[in-house]
Amino acid sequence: MRVWIDITNSPHVPFFRPLIELLEEDSHEVTVTAREYAQTLELLDLYGISHHVVGPRHGGAGLAGKARALAGRLPAMRRFARPRGFDLALAHGSHELTLTARSLGIPSATAHDYEFATLQHQLGLRAATRAIFPEAIPADRLARLGARPPKLVRYPGLKEEYYLADFKPDPAAVGGVDPALVLAVVRPPPEVSLYHRHGNPLFAEVLERLGRDESVHAVVLPRTHEQRQAIRALSLPSLHMPEEAVDAQSLVALADLVVSAGGTMNREAVALGTPVYTTFAGRLGAVDEQLIREGRLILLAAASDLEVRKRSPVESVRVRREPRRLLELMVG
Repeated sequence: MRVWIDITNSPHVPFFRPLIELLEEDSHEVTVTAREYAQTLELLDLYGISHHVVGPRHGGAGLAGKARALAGRLPAMRRFARPRGFDLALAHGSHELTLTARSLGIPSATAHDYEFATLQHQLGLRAATRAIFPEAIPADRLARLGARPPKLVRYPGLKEEYYLADFKPDPAAVGGVDPALVLAVVRPPPEVSLYHRHGNPLFAEVLERLGRDESVHAVVLPRTHEQRQAIRALSLPSLHMPEEAVDAQSLVALADLVVSAGGTMNREAVALGTPVYTTFAGRLGAVDEQLIREGRLILLAAASDLEVRKRSPVESVRVRREPRRLLELMVG
């Protein structure tokens, strides 16, 4: 079987890594396309995943820019896919892939774990053949988006518990960090996302809180060049930014705490047993709501509420799930 996978954002790279390995193990031919955005291409190179860059880069924060990028990428995707005779197309949120696949008569499956990216879902879910979501999201929220059984299939737990099941952190990821310091990993808000348009003053307070604490070594992982410049301009001594894509999962696994204004890194921390705080300023999805109720994710109200301390190894609790089960749901 010839399988086409489209990867359009950094978190989708580790998601697909074990699935690509399983597909190739089963003798399927896998072709990966990608969009230039955030650290997507760097991470594909880091993981050694061969890929083709297709179409323009991300359209930015505005709706008009996103529309222009979509209009430019869809024909490029069709030109790429048409002669290759794909049997199946897989994505995690790439509505360009499901729209293209539908226009070419290719069965497609797309996975998501946040239900309020409404515009994206209205495009991508209705075009897809299968839609894969966590069980935590109520079915009625998904039905409004065009995802109903038998198109809709759901899995228990977090997607991160599947793709990190075989993960072993690399100690080299924290090489050079003074072990006496509190290691914090910090991820800025997804400012170019349509579901996160308003500002996040709490995150700025977190940077100030950690950046001036001499007992802290805070690794900040910006999403965009603009974020990197803005954070660097703060000149806060305890903030450190890698110059290129890093082994973020190892950083998270070995950190004392994680603070993220997005979603994926929060859930990776939960799956890896690292204390994690969310400063997400958009509408919380059902997955995060459940994690907060269970005490596995802490909703931060003020920067002063951060518990900045060294973590004991006995505090770490990991949940591992079989990635092949997730692949089976996507392939059908």
